[in-house]
Amino acid sequence: MMADNIEHVISYWIIFGKFHSPALGGFAVIAHWVPYLLFSVPVGALTDRIDPRRIIQAGVALFMLVSIAWGVLIYFDVLQPWHAAVLLILHGTAGVLWTPPSQVLVHDLVGPQLLPSAIRLGATGRYLGMVAGPAVGAAILAIFGPSVGIIVNAAIYLPLMIWLQRSRNRKPHVAGLAAGAIRGLSDILATLRSIANIHVIFAMTILAAATSFLVGNSYQAQMPGFARDLGQDHADFFYSMLLGADAAGALVGGFILESRSLLAPKVQTTFVLVMLWCCALGGFAMVSASGLPFAYEFTLVLLFAAGFLELSFNSMAQTLVQMHAPADIRGRVIGVYAMAGLGLRAFSGVTVGLGGSVVGIHWSLALSTLVLLVLTGALLARNGSPRPA
Repeated sequence: MMADNIEHVISYWIIFGKFHSPALGGFAVIAHWVPYLLFSVPVGALTDRIDPRRIIQAGVALFMLVSIAWGVLIYFDVLQPWHAAVLLILHGTAGVLWTPPSQVLVHDLVGPQLLPSAIRLGATGRYLGMVAGPAVGAAILAIFGPSVGIIVNAAIYLPLMIWLQRSRNRKPHVAGLAAGAIRGLSDILATLRSIANIHVIFAMTILAAATSFLVGNSYQAQMPGFARDLGQDHADFFYSMLLGADAAGALVGGFILESRSLLAPKVQTTFVLVMLWCCALGGFAMVSASGLPFAYEFTLVLLFAAGFLELSFNSMAQTLVQMHAPADIRGRVIGVYAMAGLGLRAFSGVTVGLGGSVVGIHWSLALSTLVLLVLTGALLARNGSPRPA
């Protein structure tokens, strides 16, 4: 994840410096999430048939090739917008090859008893990589320059590639376990119908879809505007502080919840955590526009809480999905969940981003979180009483 974010730092800097194209910057966000929307379920189905380690290796290899391609094109100064667009799409596709198989592999490695702990540790590691990536990326950019630096970044993936080749899966994968690969839309719909009959998975998938579509992580792209509206003289520094508070909350949440074995995975608890997350982000949106004394300090606290809550409900929902997924279609189920939880983030820029151009980013984020709060409350009321497995 650190290498992934290092590539974002260097490639986005190159795109901005060479082309000065807001459209290409917007395309970068779309290209990152749309592959999850299109390919998560087929990749999950493929994971049901072959060893997930081999699929992860394919994703890692694609990540490395994309980094090297950036470096070569930059070094020879032949980078064109269409080159950048293709590489951004390939980078997003590499992420899809990584995500569902890695979740299946975690389940195979640790089993159901340790699954909540393993998923929470994995989520904490991802946030740690997201925090370290920009800092390490800036250092690599300063030391090596963009062309050599992004090629150096490709080497960061090598330890995982080697470990995947040498490691042993505690649960040897049986080829052909599932009925077969996804052959079309009808097979995807059949998987969705199977999920609809499993109450816990259906509830968590709907919740993931709602949070991604309405809010997702789109508010992070608007952080420069929030920092400016807080009235700070050095908006660039305070922008970094706002992003850091969100990531720090997630990191601390992972460490505390794991060390204390807190928050056992439950459907009702997941809904409550999402509602609290809505309150934290909605409060951040309003406080950052209030002009009240200590507004900046209060927003840092709210973002810290939002990061803590986001890690908590995401890891809990993912745990519940994996625990209740049938063994023969676990990859497909995880693929559907990834499609809902990650793929639909491509549309969160509409609710918060484009909505912000109409009513302002503060009101667009506040209204989006309010809608999500009401929807989650309705889902909690509908799913409030435990049902038999």
